[in-house]
Amino acid sequence: MPPAPSEPARRGAALELLVHGVGGTTPEAMLDDPRTVRVTGDETAAIYRRAADRDAEREPERFADGPVPEAYCWSGLTSGNGSRALWLLLLPFMVVNLAHWMRPPTQRQATAVRLYGVLVRLVALSLTVLLTAAACEVALDLVAWQCAGSAACAGSRAWLGFLAADGGGWWSQPGRRLALAAVPPAALVVLLWYLSNRTWSAYEAQRPPRGGPEAHGMRPDGTGAVPGEIRPPLGRPGFWYGRRLVARLRAAHTAAGLLTVAAALTGAAAREDRAEGGGLATALGWALEAGIGLTGALAVWAVCRRGRSERRLDHRLDRAQVTWLPTAAGTLLLLSAGYAAWSRPGWRSFGTLPGDVTFSVLTTAQGALVLAMAAVALRLHRRSPGGRTVLYGLGGPAVAMLACALGGVMTGGVSQRVADWLDGPATPGTGQGPIAGPPVLLSWQASVIPVLLVLLLVPTLWLAARTAVRARRLGPVVEAEYEGERPDPVRTRRIAATRARARLTDAAPALLGTVSGATLLLGTGAVAGAWAEGAVPGQAFAGAHPFVRAAAETAQALGSWLVGLGFLVLVTWGRRAYKDASARRTIGILWDVGTFWPRAAHPFAPPCYAERAVPDLAWRMSSWTGRTGGRLVISGHSQGSVLAAAAVWQLPAGTRRRVALLTYGSPLERLYGRWFPAYFGPAPLGALHRELHCWRNLWRRTDPIGGPVNLPAEGGKPEVDHRALRDPVVYGRTPEHPLPEPILGHGDYQADPVFAKERTVLLDRLPPALPLPAPRTPEGYEDEAPDSGEGGGSGTAPGSAGRSSG
Repeated sequence: MPPAPSEPARRGAALELLVHGVGGTTPEAMLDDPRTVRVTGDETAAIYRRAADRDAEREPERFADGPVPEAYCWSGLTSGNGSRALWLLLLPFMVVNLAHWMRPPTQRQATAVRLYGVLVRLVALSLTVLLTAAACEVALDLVAWQCAGSAACAGSRAWLGFLAADGGGWWSQPGRRLALAAVPPAALVVLLWYLSNRTWSAYEAQRPPRGGPEAHGMRPDGTGAVPGEIRPPLGRPGFWYGRRLVARLRAAHTAAGLLTVAAALTGAAAREDRAEGGGLATALGWALEAGIGLTGALAVWAVCRRGRSERRLDHRLDRAQVTWLPTAAGTLLLLSAGYAAWSRPGWRSFGTLPGDVTFSVLTTAQGALVLAMAAVALRLHRRSPGGRTVLYGLGGPAVAMLACALGGVMTGGVSQRVADWLDGPATPGTGQGPIAGPPVLLSWQASVIPVLLVLLLVPTLWLAARTAVRARRLGPVVEAEYEGERPDPVRTRRIAATRARARLTDAAPALLGTVSGATLLLGTGAVAGAWAEGAVPGQAFAGAHPFVRAAAETAQALGSWLVGLGFLVLVTWGRRAYKDASARRTIGILWDVGTFWPRAAHPFAPPCYAERAVPDLAWRMSSWTGRTGGRLVISGHSQGSVLAAAAVWQLPAGTRRRVALLTYGSPLERLYGRWFPAYFGPAPLGALHRELHCWRNLWRRTDPIGGPVNLPAEGGKPEVDHRALRDPVVYGRTPEHPLPEPILGHGDYQADPVFAKERTVLLDRLPPALPLPAPRTPEGYEDEAPDSGEGGGSGTAPGSAGRSSG
């Protein structure tokens, strides 16, 4: 890394810290210069300057008319190397993690808040069990039990010859086949544990910079708030430090996954032993099942016991849970494999393993948990109504239901495709092929997909019609804004249509509510249908009208095909993104939005990039203002504005007085304020407005993502929002603009002359530059001794780069 530039004392120094939005960009594009140098950071996230500005603090006369620009590039945190494409398979885990942060705001319902967090974590745990159960369904049931037990299926596949039941080899016994087939599901769980542990060491286990207790609204001993001041959640010292919680959740989820595999092995062998009569094998089966049940209860208890610690930097680890819980589960899995491999010469495999019960219980439990979440969320919303919270506080339960639906689609997709591959030309589950097929519930879950698509067609057509009508009505409004210009119907229609389409973002809550509600109802019907068909195999529609029976069978077949297609598309996207950097950046946009939040519900979700980016920005702002006494404006576009606001919240009060915030194309209120009201609602954003010396927000009516933050003038400060910027800047051709100007929408806010003007106004409103302070640690920040706990923050993991002051 190049050496950091020197920054001697220069009164009047000013800095603009640029933070890009979703999808990322290059420092050359951000600084509008092909020659840039890295000031501080690494290949993952770093701060850049133009080469000519490297020692700008030594030449303040060059910047009398404006600040020194710096660019913070963080796209490597979400769309870096090819392995990030594999995160696409973790989509349900990421979605359920979002549900944790969507609870309604409250100040007096601590019990309800804790209960909401417990319910979300239990839904997340059910997704881990569901994923592992799907892997067991494929490996143990479809391959080892059904295909290897069928001469017609195993005979056409040479790679299954040594497992074939009629081969007479050592592996031909069903229990031994199951023990060997348990390796892939167990390896999947171990892989998830490894990835979670590696990212935990690089993100959650890295200590963020922290201020003195008073700077964070805490008493000097760190035990509570300073009287009269309550810090917003994102300003708490432990908000971006989830080391303890993620370690505990990782242990519990790893144990739950391994226990799922152990239960599948033990259950199959124990049923055979109990059918043959009592004895040592039967007693051993009961003992193993009891051990699995007890360890599973401990895993659930670990998930429910404690939530996040945000009011302090919690350096402790629950070592007993982190170490012994996965170890006990792994030991039980090994014992279960040995128990299943016990010689049982008379055991024959036929039919299917009892997967219907497992998937039915999981689906029912997920629905019950989501309904409980909805009840708690409604209670919280009724106690603190107001703002523009989506779905009246039900955004979190709706997103949790969506995560369960995604998990079901992936589970059913892989099971249906593998069964179709093994069954050859026959249709799985019809009894016409060599195998019985996947559980009936998975086929029923697939059958609801065509119905769901038909239900979505109605609101989609309604939104399209409403957008067309709105675009027609906006025509006169657009022409009125460009008074004095000669009307151009084509130009007017184009601008009006762009504005109308930008409003579609506000319809997302209604669509999500429709999808989640329909998924819950149709999922209930799928469980009931699977139960009826399981009670009387093949006769679920025997008494129905022929048209109803034909429609149901068609829906099942079409849904099975759509589920398999969806899974294949998901895998194809991941493979393409692994090889293609541009596709990886496109998928990275999804992670930019979804992985802003820490892993509070699911430890196997993709890691939170803000746990690196927010400390980076806070360190840079504090170190630069502390060393130069100058003024700083942090300028954030789109998702960068969210990072900028979160970093400003983390600043000590003294540093915050020397920082101005400029946001543009910002989703702070339009998206984050509505979907995450407890953290970006009117109260937290209003507190940020009061704490900052000055803040300005730029927005356009053609922007589908950004919008106003709706904070009025308060305490002598002007309102935050600038009036809506014109887009395009010029309606028609002029001498200054002889060619038609583009409609910019969400991008290129710097092209508007208002941008530079508002940045200058912000800098002028900041207090005059201070004399150079004595060399010391940046204000409010203190170095800490190395952590002696597990996975401590030693080394050069990404989070450590923020310690460089530049």
